[in-house]
This record gives sequence, structure tokens and C-alpha cells, in this order.
Amino acid sequence: MTIPGHHADSDNDLLAAVRAGDTAAFGTLYERHHSAARQFAYGLVRDPADVDDLVAETFAKVFATLRAGRGPLVAFRAYLHTTMRHVCYHRARLDRRLEFTDDLTRYDAGEPFTDPALDRLERTYAAAAFRKLPPRWRDVLWQTEVEGSTPAELAPRMGLTPNAVAVLAHRAREGLRSLYLQQHVTAADHPECRWAGEHLGGQVRGRLAARDANRMRTHLSWCDDCQGRLAEIREIDGFRNAPYRQRHHAETSG
Repeated sequence: MTIPGHHADSDNDLLAAVRAGDTAAFGTLYERHHSAARQFAYGLVRDPADVDDLVAETFAKVFATLRAGRGPLVAFRAYLHTTMRHVCYHRARLDRRLEFTDDLTRYDAGEPFTDPALDRLERTYAAAAFRKLPPRWRDVLWQTEVEGSTPAELAPRMGLTPNAVAVLAHRAREGLRSLYLQQHVTAADHPECRWAGEHLGGQVRGRLAARDANRMRTHLSWCDDCQGRLAEIREIDGFRNAPYRQRHHAETSG
């Protein structure tokens, strides 16, 4: 069923209408994208019973964002899917932290607990980050982290000294970590917020040039939204600051 008065409107028109206070316009967006959202949710959660909850929470979050004057001006479905990934990620983290059980044996020292939904989402982020690396960085990471080659073994093939290969591998790992963190940041609308979002990974890893670092400090001094994004990925970086070999192998071979 299509809401009268909105049947011919584009998504962009409807987004503008929602920002102006037209809740019926969001109803049209919901009907238009609900099926696609459910299909996307099935790729994020294992239990079909969780799909409807994830979809409902995602649409509610997007609606609240639009009513607050934020959120997308274009590309509603892409923004919806990005928001759903974030909702899924936060739900998985919360579920992992808050678990009620009488059996405490698995929390003994040396018994790590891995949430399957969170792990699957993290692999998706890591794979996307790996694909964005320059080919030479992908190559050296694959050879050193997955194949287990040493810089001395790679040096002749890459036409570099062993020390240069080690430096290249270090830069590639830092680049991957920064891009991995970027996957957790939803794109913003304000141009300066978009710039900050693209550089928050480098900010967390301490890899920004002096000029960019000054620009970032200035932006964060007044932007609460970007302060929140920075705090989020700092937490993620601290939580996931571990060797990448096993994760890279799963990502790039899957």
C-alpha cells in the first residue's frame, strides 16, 4: 500500500519531507525499503527471530535521526544498511557483555568467549578494509601475515631490502587498522563531519599529519557527533587491538 500524495516522490523528496515533519513520508520510505532491509538483516543475524527486531530498531533509529535534522539527504537505502550494521554491532557487543548464567566455568582465565554475530560482522569490516588498501600493501600483508614469509624472503621478489619490506609491512598494517576502524563510522552529512569521519581512524592510530591533526582538534572542539564517533572507534580499537593473522586469513580467503 502506498500513502496518498507520496506515490511518485523520489527517496530524496521523501527524506526532505521527513525532515520537515511529514511522518507519512517516512511511512512510504518504510514500505519501499522494508523488504530489502529484511533481506539484508538475514545476512547479519543467524536467528530468524532476531530479524524483525533488528529491522524495527534500525528504522526507528533512522527515523529519529531524520527528525533531529541529521542523517542522509540522498542514498537512503545505503544509509539504512549502514545503520543496520551499526545496530547489529552494538547489539552483539551488548549481548556479549550482559549474559545471565549460573555456569561461570567458561569465564575462567584462558577461556575467551567469541560472539558469532559480532565476529561475522567484524570479518565483514576487516574484508572491506583490506580491499581498500593499495595493491602493494595487500600483497605484503598477505605474504607476511597469512603466508608467514619473512622480510628477508620477500625482499628479492619485491625488489627491496629486508628492512624496506619490514617498513612497508608496518605501514600496511597501520593502514589496515585505520581503514578497519573507518568501517565503524557512519557517513555524516556536514562536509566537515564527512572529512572528520574519513580521518577518525588515523586520529585513533595517531597517523594524522600535523595539519590534519590541528583541523581534527578544531572540529572535535565543537562537534558532539564526531566526538561520539571518535569515542566509539577508540573503544573498538582498544577491544580489538590483537594480531591480525587469523582474521586476515578468514577475510581475504572467504
